[in-house]
Amino acid sequence: MTAVGSAYLGIDLGTSGLKLTLVDAAGSVVAGAEASYDVHSPQLGHAETDPSHWEAALRCAGRVLAQRLGALDAGISLPAVGVTGQMHGVVLVDAAGEPVRPAILWPDQRAVSCLETWAGLGVDARSRLGNPIVAGMAGPILSWLHEFEPESMAAAVLVRSPKDWVRSLLTGDRVTERSDASATLLWDTVTDDWSPEALKLSAICPEQLPVMVGSDEVVGRTSLVEVTGLSRWAGTEGMSVVAGGADIACAVTALKQAQPGARWGDALIVNVGTGIQILRPDVAPSPRPAATHLAVPHLYGDTDGGWYEMVAIQNGGFALSWVQQLLGLTWDDFVAAAAGSAQPGSAGAVFVPFLTGERGFVASPGSTAGWSGLTPAVGRAELARSAFEGFAFTVRRGMETFDDHKGPVMLCGGGVREPWVRQLLADVLGRTLTYVPLRSASAVGAAVLAARGVGAHLPVVADVVDVEPSGRPMPQEAYTHWRTAVERDGPGVET
Repeated sequence: MTAVGSAYLGIDLGTSGLKLTLVDAAGSVVAGAEASYDVHSPQLGHAETDPSHWEAALRCAGRVLAQRLGALDAGISLPAVGVTGQMHGVVLVDAAGEPVRPAILWPDQRAVSCLETWAGLGVDARSRLGNPIVAGMAGPILSWLHEFEPESMAAAVLVRSPKDWVRSLLTGDRVTERSDASATLLWDTVTDDWSPEALKLSAICPEQLPVMVGSDEVVGRTSLVEVTGLSRWAGTEGMSVVAGGADIACAVTALKQAQPGARWGDALIVNVGTGIQILRPDVAPSPRPAATHLAVPHLYGDTDGGWYEMVAIQNGGFALSWVQQLLGLTWDDFVAAAAGSAQPGSAGAVFVPFLTGERGFVASPGSTAGWSGLTPAVGRAELARSAFEGFAFTVRRGMETFDDHKGPVMLCGGGVREPWVRQLLADVLGRTLTYVPLRSASAVGAAVLAARGVGAHLPVVADVVDVEPSGRPMPQEAYTHWRTAVERDGPGVET
């Protein structure tokens, strides 16, 4: 493996792992490394991580990347780094920048007890938040902390997002940017600034907020020597560090670079990983009176000053992995059983995948997972296929939220690397899909922002594939049966 000249580093802080991705000046990923960590659940419905585990993962992945860089051309240099990561979470830090308690993450549900108070926000203020009110976003989490952990709030000098805290390890900065800020439920999508009403409700003082900067703005420099051991390639003056962006916003940045001629204003992006995100880029912000209901799409800022709508579904690859383990199969055998041994419709077996409930877009927060329609005709292969069909039906139901959409559909994410899964989606949706095979798209987007911060243009190389529906479409009755099974748990609820 050989790389010559400048390359740009993207750091992606995921929910369960951190990835480093190096993109050369030609737009190709030339090296990467990752390290994992656990999400701790001290009580049912809680989701936390000690930020020191993120730091340890950064050090570990950095050492691995340094070893791999040793095999590259010695002339490589790393002028800049960008940071991206999971949205919505809260890291409370003291005057020294040290966390005062473990970070509370987006799957956390403890703030459900505060949602009634948030529902009492004035109609105008609530509609200007542009988002449904859910427990895993920073605003309700902060309300919960104020009520149940006042000592933590009293010790907090600054409220940070997860990726901003990791970046501060490199620079010591106290900043954030709008793609993360707009995902806190503390942001007014009309004024494009903090919402005074939401800040008051969450008991946050303006002094506890980070300074707002642009996603590609340089916020410091680092040699990375202390954290990752990459100083050999950082140069004598160190690497420039840009603010970066939220993981989904950075993934959109990467996709736009990979497909610069696409009609993004008409497109939907389906990103599949542990969860499923269905996005409509380049939308106009406006007050949303209907945001009193969970089934309204989220509205978030991107890294370029614009906005995107998103339907966020918690149960994607997560549910598939659960079924795979339950059936005692390797991933390859799981896919092979579903693809080769069962017919569309899975002999009547219907799988509902909502292991952790949902946000109201496709199912209610109280929904669960399970099979129905089981008969002696259903074997392991049918159970496997029904899991993938349930996954594809979930994507279809999420896309129906955008009922006026007729444009192109872009497909990305680790959950659709398997060609058979992409074909199943094309058949269930009855549409041509454009697959953009970017591994670690969020980290690549962070690298694009890093390059912009130092005045460079970074292209993104991806071998795009169009997936056409086959001649064996999914029977409509299979989708109807799935919808019936989902609706037994009740529709999405209002908060």
